[in-house]
Amino acid sequence: MADTPLMKQYKEIKSNFEDSILFFRLGDFYEMFFEDAVKVSRELGLTLTSRNKEKNADVPLAGVPFHSADSYITKLVSKGYKVAICEQTEDPKMAKGIVKREVVKIITPGTVVDVEALDAKSNNYLMSILKIENKLGITYIDITTGEFKVTEVEKDDDFVKLFNEINKIEPKEVLVTEDFYGEIKEKLDDFLQKNDSVVTFINKVRDSAKYLMDYFEIVSLESYGIKDKKGIIGAAAMALDYAATMQVEHELTVEKIEFVNISNYAEINAITSRNLELLKNQREKIVYGSLLWVLDECKTSMGTRLLKRFINNPLLNIEKIRKRQEDVQYFIDNILIREDLREKLEDIYDLERLLGKIIFGSENGKDLTALKKTIKSAVEIMRILGNTDFFKNIDANILFECYKIIDNSINEDAPFSVREGGIIKSGYNAELDEIRNIMNSGKDFLLDIEQREREATGIRNMKIKFNKVFGYFIEITKANLDMVPEHYIRKQTLSNSERYITPELKKYEDTIINSKAKIEDLEYHLFKEISGKLKEHRKILSELAERIAYIDVMVSFAVSAIENNYAKPEMNEEYSFKIEGGRHPVVEKLIGRTDYVSNDTVFTEKESFVVLTGPNMSGKSTYMKQIALISIMAQIGSFVPAKKANLSVIDKYLTRIGASDDILTGQSTFMVEMSEVSNILNNATEKSLIILDEVGRGTSTTDGVSIATAISMYIHDKIGAKTVFATHYHELTDLENKFAHIVNYRIEVDEKQGKVMFLRNIVKGGADKSYGIEVAKLAGLPKEILVESKKILKRLEQKKELIERTVDVHQLSLFGGNSEFESDFEEFENANDLENIENNQFYEEKLAQIEEEKESLQEIVNKIEGYDINNITPMDAMKFLFELKENMKKDNK
Repeated sequence: MADTPLMKQYKEIKSNFEDSILFFRLGDFYEMFFEDAVKVSRELGLTLTSRNKEKNADVPLAGVPFHSADSYITKLVSKGYKVAICEQTEDPKMAKGIVKREVVKIITPGTVVDVEALDAKSNNYLMSILKIENKLGITYIDITTGEFKVTEVEKDDDFVKLFNEINKIEPKEVLVTEDFYGEIKEKLDDFLQKNDSVVTFINKVRDSAKYLMDYFEIVSLESYGIKDKKGIIGAAAMALDYAATMQVEHELTVEKIEFVNISNYAEINAITSRNLELLKNQREKIVYGSLLWVLDECKTSMGTRLLKRFINNPLLNIEKIRKRQEDVQYFIDNILIREDLREKLEDIYDLERLLGKIIFGSENGKDLTALKKTIKSAVEIMRILGNTDFFKNIDANILFECYKIIDNSINEDAPFSVREGGIIKSGYNAELDEIRNIMNSGKDFLLDIEQREREATGIRNMKIKFNKVFGYFIEITKANLDMVPEHYIRKQTLSNSERYITPELKKYEDTIINSKAKIEDLEYHLFKEISGKLKEHRKILSELAERIAYIDVMVSFAVSAIENNYAKPEMNEEYSFKIEGGRHPVVEKLIGRTDYVSNDTVFTEKESFVVLTGPNMSGKSTYMKQIALISIMAQIGSFVPAKKANLSVIDKYLTRIGASDDILTGQSTFMVEMSEVSNILNNATEKSLIILDEVGRGTSTTDGVSIATAISMYIHDKIGAKTVFATHYHELTDLENKFAHIVNYRIEVDEKQGKVMFLRNIVKGGADKSYGIEVAKLAGLPKEILVESKKILKRLEQKKELIERTVDVHQLSLFGGNSEFESDFEEFENANDLENIENNQFYEEKLAQIEEEKESLQEIVNKIEGYDINNITPMDAMKFLFELKENMKKDNK
């Protein structure tokens, strides 16, 4: 059966947007057909019906009202779909034949412009990546704010640097060429799944440099610092062209390209960000309980978004750090100014996104009144800070001009819709005022008609009413129908009344309706004209938004410092790193400052590696994290939770904390741990901070001690980074006596009359006990289990002493510990019949077995002694240990 003209039009438009769900405007609805209808029905729970069923041409159909379409579109986009919006581009009443329609915009996860659908305190980034030789160009754009940043990283093994940036930026949509996607598929898919993001394949833009120069109307890219960076230029053109294509005829908010030199910022990878809970807590993945939660006293959404960027990008330049500290100190010292600012900042709307809506053309009357209020508050903030440089080069006269443009034209109570009138003030436009007078006098004339008809007919309860279907009409109850004049024309019969019109009533109806249409059209035209005038000042308004966001963050730092008793850290160019009375900012806020036990931290060239021992639940992890958090806070310009701090700049924060299997990739706890440690060892420098928590616990005790020792040696000898290594392996405390820069610290424990109290003080020296049973008691294990555990522990310790006195196992040690003994001892621990431990014959057999194996073990020792440990990578060392382990297994068979 031949398609109807409407269906033919639909198919023609759809053929150009095969990868999108087409929202096809039909009157007051957006309708979807065929496969689009099936998808929408499934994803949104809409009723699936059909069109042309009676003609045996079943076409699946689903629809949503146009006035509520935004929520449906948002849901589809959040699920990763692209949505193409097809509008009627002419008045159906004026159309000859089929109404003209065309796609006016395409919405994808990275190009959402409906700010109400977005998280106000987060950016919505579209990222593009392009590989040129061994360089990776990266660009990211938030089209709601106009932010457009570019950077470049070297291609390294496993694309570590690339994914550091991806995880930091958290784009909602990633643009890549299909061939490059094949190189990063596994890691990118993992990111996309965890972050509800999507990938879009895209081709390179031909002559990318020319494309960018044409867009920004410049003759060279040198001013942006990217003239010779082919990867960046290509990626930037890809992102910009894609965003422009999605918006069809709408203007983009992008004003400039900002080159980000990542060498100016400390590196924080995704693992470290998660371990330190910088932006979200680990358990619930929400802001509560994170560093952001502690520091975010911002009054504006712009401020919070900037604060997030600060936390993700600690500064390396000490002068820039000190400049932020000076600004924070200013707001701490000037209490009246600070409080005035916080009050005014509350009246600041999201200027970045308001400006974005104006540039896109999606603004309404309320947006312009919000802009007016924001400008007014901004000018007051400028007055308060008149003697400072916060608003240097911002012309207040231009802001006054923008304010007057809105104040003279837009009603304070302007409606959301820009098509229904009521936006423009009386007195702004003479033509509009004249039409309004005609319309208002027409309404008065209707009242006059009603009064005259009542008198002429004698029907006292006659009323003139209006609805959208019949327009104006005279309603007469059935009790008075015998009094209706002959010239009345019946329009509708109801159960209790009849509705009529007269030629005179129809004439004035046309006058009023035409006037209303003229008013709506003229108001819309004037409104867009006003927005156009504001758009001319977009650069200064954008700059104003940046300044306000920065001030908001600095004031937020000041408030946090005052409320939490933070100190201004000193920054130095040396290796020295000292914290006096340091506290974990999040834990302190959760439990209260009075209950928190503060601790000192000292790293020097002489003591750069801390082996930290102590029982579980004693505070080791909290202490280690607080060191990193204090450093990060200092390098973003914040004051820090400490009595005093004098810190060197950290270039990379590298952590391995916690144990978990990677179910998605099928990796065990130990494999995940070793992969992360390998990444740390391959990327750390002398200026890095390394935090290792219980490395090696994913394997046997012997292997764990061996690997932990080898890792410590490598960091000490090859890297020299500031390191804290928390461990249960007390064997590692021996390293203090063998390596010049390793020092032992422990969590102090108070043990009196069989009771143990964890004091949470960090003191010099290694722990000599694990207190595992005491921890189990605190965790609430049943009393009978604790009693039996103590009995077993006592017997095990007695027998361990017996073996240590009897056997000289020192020569059998891999790294100075009792490796072979521990292997046997583990067997004792795991024995089903613990009473066998009391049997001396059992020990005699074990001693004989050890003597027999000496020769085999000596061969292993010889291999280790002959291995050139100074010329191997961390992964080579681990592989060597695994080979030794396999050989030992074979010998034991």
